[in-house]
Amino acid sequence: MDGKRSKHEFRSNTLPAFVTVGPVSLLLMFLVVAPLVFVAVMSFCGTDEYYNVVYSFTAENYGKLLSVDYLKIYARSLLISLITTLLCVLIGYPFAYIIARTKSKKRQLLYMLGNSGWLVKALQFLHIIQEPVDFLYKTGTTVLGMVYCFVPFMVLPLYTAIEKLDGSLLEASSDLGAKPVRTLFEVILPLTSGGIFSGCIMVFIPCLGYFFVSNILGGGNTDMIGNLIERQFKSANNWPLGAALSIILILLTLLLVKLYQRLGGDMESLGV
Repeated sequence: MDGKRSKHEFRSNTLPAFVTVGPVSLLLMFLVVAPLVFVAVMSFCGTDEYYNVVYSFTAENYGKLLSVDYLKIYARSLLISLITTLLCVLIGYPFAYIIARTKSKKRQLLYMLGNSGWLVKALQFLHIIQEPVDFLYKTGTTVLGMVYCFVPFMVLPLYTAIEKLDGSLLEASSDLGAKPVRTLFEVILPLTSGGIFSGCIMVFIPCLGYFFVSNILGGGNTDMIGNLIERQFKSANNWPLGAALSIILILLTLLLVKLYQRLGGDMESLGV
């Protein structure tokens, strides 16, 4: 009887779940796990004098990543990503706050993020500069491009956090005599800190891997980790070294996500 009951329970519970989840799991194995395993194995391979991959175990690639030139690029990547994240917070928070607290039909219009148009002409019109300035191929231009790309990633989690903010708490703070600045720092920011940290993660991590922004706006003068990886797989044809760099970037991403979890972050807000 127990054997028949076990078979019946397997058919009624486990088998339908396996049929439902099984194809998705196999697809994930093929599209996610298998490429990651390939990259991990490739990172421990070597190359011959013609940069052909030699499938022999070596940790030389990870040793190369500790060179002074690479460490400078890591530091620059972290700095640019950090500055981009901070600027996105400063720009995105007021924007998200206005959207979340707007109760009219204008809210739909505020979702649209436009650009400022002709920057140089505007600066000349305001007499900030006298002659046109070449903004291309500089670190500041790369940061500006990163901020432009990632502000929406900051605004969306901030908007979600601010929209859930109980308006009665703001009224209570005002009734107790707190000024707007004090209300901001002691009520609003603490209650929306989860959205701030979620937005920071969603901006900081992709910044490290973005290479086309620094390629176009930095002109090759502002290399980041993503540029190193792209170059190793394309022009340098050194796949093992590129794979090692990719593994380091993946580990850094997992570390930041784990930190986010430890601090009580909600994985759904990261799209996980």
